[in-house]
Amino acid sequence: MNEVEEFEELRPLLFSIAYRILGSVGEAEDAVQETWLRFDGAKTRPASLKAYLSTTVTRIAIDVLRSARVRREEYVGPWFPEPLLTDPYEEPARSAELADSVSMAALLLLERLSPLERAAFVLREVFGFGFDEVATAVGRSEAACRQLVVRARRHMEAGRPRFEAARQEREELASRFFDALREGDVTGLRELLAADVSMVGDGGGKSPQFARAVVGVRNVSRLLAAVFPRLALVEVTCEPREVNGQPGAIFRDRDGRVLHALTLDVLDGRVQAIRAVLNPDKLGHLGPVGDAWATHYELRRAGRPPV
Repeated sequence: MNEVEEFEELRPLLFSIAYRILGSVGEAEDAVQETWLRFDGAKTRPASLKAYLSTTVTRIAIDVLRSARVRREEYVGPWFPEPLLTDPYEEPARSAELADSVSMAALLLLERLSPLERAAFVLREVFGFGFDEVATAVGRSEAACRQLVVRARRHMEAGRPRFEAARQEREELASRFFDALREGDVTGLRELLAADVSMVGDGGGKSPQFARAVVGVRNVSRLLAAVFPRLALVEVTCEPREVNGQPGAIFRDRDGRVLHALTLDVLDGRVQAIRAVLNPDKLGHLGPVGDAWATHYELRRAGRPPV
């Protein structure tokens, strides 16, 4: 196996590390590409290719995250990670950690950590790296890395309940949810939503919908039932998909272009949170992106009574 083949074999791991640190598909891909350039330009071959590449992509991701945080502070409205349909890295022994760590809820909690805490937590808790490997990757002592992980774990555990619903249960609930959504069934939606359910959208100031958070089963169910069935008037389709390891959907215009991605957090047999990524800058990796504003205005015209 030559160097290119060896790198390609490790690419899924490198992307998955970078994505969890950065919350961005594009930035993670760029970090992996920069890792390859550094590896390709190295004069000596590392003793452990996996350790070298993991360290390199982690350090690149930490640097990118530090600069990205400044931009995110100026971001318009709520900031969500870029939706991920398929995590390329699989490891059966750590499947639970990998699936849990890529959810929108987990990635948003990771945003609260410092770049070093985030990187140490991802390497240790998600991918099972030894503390010696973590120390090399983040440039700190093993003792310091243990403290980073302890602090990170404390923040993560305090910030959320674990979504422990079985996969089949989540899928069945999501199927019922999207059926009720298409039919505008307020009663059916209320039965599936938690009492304190929240619906939030990340439009980055570039989308006409979900500018403010909607909270509570009554408000969310009425809004969903009023808005989503009407999308059929302008031939917008809902494609149920797993998004960031959770039930979700991709909405497309009549030409198949992506308008937004939606995810559901499920807890205790109810939908706890609905998150929509509407910022077109975050959807390009899913395919051609539609014009949400044009769709919005068309929908408004379609809903007007005839003169």
